[in-house]
Amino acid sequence: MQNLLTLQRPAVRWGMLFGFAVVVGVLGGLSATGLHWAIEQGSHLVIDRYVPDVGSATVMHFRWQSLLLPALGGLISGLIVQAVFKLPFGHGTDLYVKAFHRNLGDLPLKGPIVKGAAAAGVLSCGGSTGPEGPIAALSAALGSALGRVFRLKARERRILLVAGCSAGVGAIFRCPLGGALFATSVLYREEEFEAEAIVPAFVASVIGYSTFIEFMGQQSYLLDRRHLVFGSAMELIPYAILGPLCGIVSVFFSECLHVVERRLLPLVRGVPRWVVPCIGGLATGLIACALPQVMDGRYAFIENAMDGFTGTTGGAWWWVGLFGAVVVGKCVASALTVGSGASGGVLGPSVFIGGAVGAFLGAFLNAVYPELLVLHPQLREALIPVGMGGVLAAGMRTPLAAIVMVSEMTGSYGLIVPLMLVCMSSYVVGRFKGLNPEQVRSASESPVHAGDAIVHLLESWRVREIMEPRWEETVGPEATVEELVKRIQPGTRPVFAVAKDGVLEGIISVTDIHRMVELPGMAHTVIAADIMTENLVTVTAEEDVYQALESFRSSNHDVLPVVSSDGRRAWLGMLTREQVFDTLRKSLANVQSAMFREHTGLAAIESEGQIQQLVMGVTPMRKDVIQRLLVPMDAIGKSIRDADFRRSYGAQIIGVEQPDGTVQCPPPLDEPLRTGQRLLAIVQPPEAAQPEARTDG
Repeated sequence: MQNLLTLQRPAVRWGMLFGFAVVVGVLGGLSATGLHWAIEQGSHLVIDRYVPDVGSATVMHFRWQSLLLPALGGLISGLIVQAVFKLPFGHGTDLYVKAFHRNLGDLPLKGPIVKGAAAAGVLSCGGSTGPEGPIAALSAALGSALGRVFRLKARERRILLVAGCSAGVGAIFRCPLGGALFATSVLYREEEFEAEAIVPAFVASVIGYSTFIEFMGQQSYLLDRRHLVFGSAMELIPYAILGPLCGIVSVFFSECLHVVERRLLPLVRGVPRWVVPCIGGLATGLIACALPQVMDGRYAFIENAMDGFTGTTGGAWWWVGLFGAVVVGKCVASALTVGSGASGGVLGPSVFIGGAVGAFLGAFLNAVYPELLVLHPQLREALIPVGMGGVLAAGMRTPLAAIVMVSEMTGSYGLIVPLMLVCMSSYVVGRFKGLNPEQVRSASESPVHAGDAIVHLLESWRVREIMEPRWEETVGPEATVEELVKRIQPGTRPVFAVAKDGVLEGIISVTDIHRMVELPGMAHTVIAADIMTENLVTVTAEEDVYQALESFRSSNHDVLPVVSSDGRRAWLGMLTREQVFDTLRKSLANVQSAMFREHTGLAAIESEGQIQQLVMGVTPMRKDVIQRLLVPMDAIGKSIRDADFRRSYGAQIIGVEQPDGTVQCPPPLDEPLRTGQRLLAIVQPPEAAQPEARTDG
């Protein structure tokens, strides 16, 4: 029974988060369904009608539609996003990451909804972007909005934010496991996961995916490639080349985006903001006149590359040139589209570019060593999905998520071995230049986790471990105010507990007592039961101390009664703010001591901390009064008393820093001074005359 009571609050919290994750999953799945449907319908009406060969091997085919349609998409996005709603620049995953780290989990719905609708227009007109980023931001915003509606704390809002992103990505990519891993790991540049959000993210991703396939049917994101398997150690050689190549291409893509955002945009500063995406779309259209494949937002070109472009002829080196040109063209076109402010994301283009890199390497191997592809006929096709994972891993800095996502997207579970090699090697090569500048290096650098060590410490303690079971200021309900006054020690402000038969009936503060004392004759007639506060905020003995601190904050009390949780609410003792602080201070002092013992290089920090405390104790207003002085040559071998530093050097020695960094304060006045020691001295102002002493820089 006691264990059940102990687990009650965590169980309620996790049950609540589980329920919210289900709701977020449904909302994320519905939003992914709506955006997918809008893009499909728009693409059939525009791109499929006017530029039907975006998935083919056609090159250098100029048409006005290819030139102007991306500009039209950019104009639509500029008018909606910048002119009407005046939203800031930023692609989907970056908005999500920023909301998690910087905005307490708040991601307003308006921006993602507007940008999602604008992204459908951009993609329908052949803009070189992707729908996955906008749906990640929209689903995350739905999770954040749900947290705001139910007035959840920032901690829970962030969890629902992650769950929403997981649902959206898992649905739009048809990869529930990969979506959850992506949403929990894309927050950091290092390979870390947001551990607290993993369970809700998995639940939301499953529900989001299930909701999506209920409307759109169950099929792989790309054509099913279950027949592709890894079967020979010799195949690792091409994959070992593919990994670094994907990393290099990811860096190139990131640099293209950086150049557009940081160098080209300032050149059009005088142009209205809503026109800039149109200019970017026009530049994309110029590239599309030579390479219409850059307008492909539904991966038709990648699917045809896997199938070998049946019926299309061309020399081996021609295919090498085509795939290489598509890689470069797609990087530049996506940077121009997204970097100019058109709605969309870089997640989808990363997948497309990775597939083109794999196709390029396959064509290159076919040109220089065709016998390899004869011996391993599946290799050319297998390089494409593996390349998709490589660029995704490096660009998003999510290697584990990329492995799983590509496996689910293509059904190519037999390629798990080369995917592991390529995604990890690509990540190592390209991780220093990702596509999401809002990512932080690790959880330790995120504002979200700034107080994790203290919070986890407080959560590990139970109230019963630090409460005071015997409260000395305890009186019966019949005690008079005069009796209470006699028990107040000078200079103290005690809180009296009014108890009877082991049950707490109320508490009395010094303020309550003073109010009665000021009324003539009341001190003798008023009893504790008349002035006690009966409506009490209490805590149970099995609560963790962090929860108790929330009760302190909400009640603004200095003490909280501790009661039993068995329904009788028997009074067990008192918990004070001072007790919590003293316990935390002692624990942190032990941790600090262990840290300095374990990491000797931190001794310099410990020494500096002692010195800073010394400075503030002597003169809070002047930090330059205390200086470090090397021991003067004529004082070596003498004691501080014999050297008479005040008269000889105009300095009062208040401490001695030893060569190992430890500080002696007060200083040993009669011990001989040695070379290597430094003296902490209060130095007279510069206008006071003093002999020159050697200072330590």
